[in-house]
Amino acid sequence: MASLFSKIWDQHRVAGNDDGAALLYIDRQLIHEVTSPQAFEALRLAGRSVRRPATVLAVPDHNVPTTAERTARVADPESRLQIQVLRDTARDLGLRMFDLDDARQGIVHVVGPEQGWIHPGMTVVCGDSHTATLGAFGALAFGIGTSDVEHVLATQTLWLSKPREMRVRIDGALNRWVSVKDLALALIADIGAAAGAGYAIEYCGDTVRRLSMEQRMTLCNMTIEAGARFGLVAPDAITLAYLEQRPFAPQARYRDAALAYWRQLASDPETRYDREVLMDASAVEPHVSWGTGPQDSLPIGARVPDPADAGDEEQRARVRRALDYMGLDAGMPLTDITIDRVFIGSCTNGRIEDLRSAAQVVHGRKLAPGVSALVVPGSGLVKRQAEQEGLDRMFIDAGFEWRLPGCSLCLGMNPDQLMPGERCAATSNRNFEGRQGPGGRTHLLSPAMAAAAAITGRLCDVRELGPA
Repeated sequence: MASLFSKIWDQHRVAGNDDGAALLYIDRQLIHEVTSPQAFEALRLAGRSVRRPATVLAVPDHNVPTTAERTARVADPESRLQIQVLRDTARDLGLRMFDLDDARQGIVHVVGPEQGWIHPGMTVVCGDSHTATLGAFGALAFGIGTSDVEHVLATQTLWLSKPREMRVRIDGALNRWVSVKDLALALIADIGAAAGAGYAIEYCGDTVRRLSMEQRMTLCNMTIEAGARFGLVAPDAITLAYLEQRPFAPQARYRDAALAYWRQLASDPETRYDREVLMDASAVEPHVSWGTGPQDSLPIGARVPDPADAGDEEQRARVRRALDYMGLDAGMPLTDITIDRVFIGSCTNGRIEDLRSAAQVVHGRKLAPGVSALVVPGSGLVKRQAEQEGLDRMFIDAGFEWRLPGCSLCLGMNPDQLMPGERCAATSNRNFEGRQGPGGRTHLLSPAMAAAAAITGRLCDVRELGPA
């Protein structure tokens, strides 16, 4: 009996070592401007070429500005150089690239799926840890380092040690205004930030089967925050419907064969896993992080923890450091935390369903005094669709800035950064010290919860907001 992960692994195994490592064939590679220039230079120095250019998609995203003037000039010289290297190399090597003036440009983990670039049963890599997002399609998708980016470009293969396997079964109906982001934060808070280290996590259960593809991508995206490199969901009718008519979905003459293969991709019923986790989705409430990692998350009605209650001195020291950095007092209600900025976007929550959820909260309301807020669509196509649906006007009328796509305030590698001491409610995936700018303080939450914070000026329970 084999798991979905093992089936994909075995189908892509080219060779193996006595220590259990395997040489895997890689079907797709996504690249961006931050980790690719070094790989390109290494290829050049070694006199190597890209083995299969048609399997590579290049998208600048991490350090691109999100303001209108970016297509004319990127101000930061290092960022400008990285983007230009990506642009020049993609042209010279015949790689497909969605540049800054392309409507399809955006965050690489948003762009790939919406183009139909990722199919069930594939192996997919990118020089970014949140490549686990793409496991939502029943693919073996994972982040790699710069040297591995070069290796895959040159050989279309990669040596990898097979991880152990964990099954996370989630059952029950999500309550009103409880999102899959809340589900992910609750799971990570429960099992811990290192629980997935050395594992591939497969998500299943009736809750997962009801999730849209966008929601599944959010869940798999957060897998890395639990320490696991891989997160995946078996493909089903929802997966196949999402892929239908996408630009890079299988062409008509291959479609029947592809569908037949995709439909049989599932773990065998009697598969044994190294670890099993059960979760009741109906018991999950809206969550928000209080510390400097997604594992530091609690239901919105809770209070900031007291270091004295931690299990051992190491944990007590960690909690104290987190509270010191975040500028919080033990025991204070989470709803007493006021915020300065709000960020809605990222590869976790920058898709159209995320923007719809946030817009529903802000419609007919205004930003709280003293709060500034950004909405950064995950791609140009998400931006276009949101504008067709009138979501942009809802945000703009409420006082939000409506930006161009990019990683933006999720990480401090572009002009969108927090000032020291600024406190932000963000739909990002992680919030370690300085992630959004030196001294910046970030609270992780869902798009609806971020929108509610923008309207009230504090962390609050979106369920308690009455009609606008």
